[in-house]
Amino acid sequence: MKPATRVLALIALITLQLTWVSSAAPQQYPTRPINLIVPFAPGGPVDTLARPVATSMAKSLKQTLIIDNIGGASGNIGVVRAAKAAPDGYTVLIHHIGMSTSPALFRKLDYDPLADFETIGLIGDSTSMLVARRDFPANDLQGFIAYVKANKDKLTFASTGPSGGPPCALLFMNAIQTKILEVAYKSSALGMTELIAGRVDMMCDSVLTATPYIKAGRVKVIGATSKYRSRALPDVPTLEEQGLTGFELANWMGLYVPKNTPKEVRDRLVSALQASLRDPDLLAVLNRLDLKVATQEQATPAALAERLKSEIEKWGAIFRKAGVQPN
Repeated sequence: MKPATRVLALIALITLQLTWVSSAAPQQYPTRPINLIVPFAPGGPVDTLARPVATSMAKSLKQTLIIDNIGGASGNIGVVRAAKAAPDGYTVLIHHIGMSTSPALFRKLDYDPLADFETIGLIGDSTSMLVARRDFPANDLQGFIAYVKANKDKLTFASTGPSGGPPCALLFMNAIQTKILEVAYKSSALGMTELIAGRVDMMCDSVLTATPYIKAGRVKVIGATSKYRSRALPDVPTLEEQGLTGFELANWMGLYVPKNTPKEVRDRLVSALQASLRDPDLLAVLNRLDLKVATQEQATPAALAERLKSEIEKWGAIFRKAGVQPN
């Protein structure tokens, strides 16, 4: 073979090899729709937040995020599904404060919040509202407490179970040293339906979902559970402002993926989350939902991991002090 011919043959071989390597290399993530697990029924606070977040993140990822509502067992069924999913970035979990309360409230969990997940980042915080049926015979916190203490055996406090939502019922009963019958529902939406119908007397619900009912006069608002007032309901004082000192409850939301999800995939999701929290369309929605949006520093894996760890420790101590026994 002539030298020139050998050179041409070598070039052709190298080109063929490069083409093969390129075609064999994995395609850039994501190449198909992503499953976003909401561990609660449709219509609740997490579901309400998940949908606009998914729409916004899809712009950056250039793939659809499909909402998958997997309710049951106070959110734990959906969390287990996410923990056991393939760590390939095509299953993402959105969850709230329940991720940190479950370890203290269940003797046996089929997942470990710290060991079985990689954190993506915080989305934000929202307050909850302590609300009562609209004909409840009290209009402020002090009158509310006095009536509850005098009628504790006749009243019911709707909740979404031990870890289905912020443990407001427990904290409130502990704060006023009065036991009320707690009635658990599969979702806050079901609890609100029962409250509006007058079949239960009170509940705490996220401002994300409670505001329309409060503004329409379908339920009576007593106060905000966080240390800050709601932007959507600025005239509603906090419980602390009304004298219930030391009471603070804010519901935070974050994104997670199964443990061992590749770092480049996680980085892509972090980037998409941070881009979404700068998206004017999403911010307009979150402002209407009265979410205190996470900063870019908070929308990181490290910030969410730190928040999760500290909240697990915090709620564990609170529940032990209150004498709460794991189920």
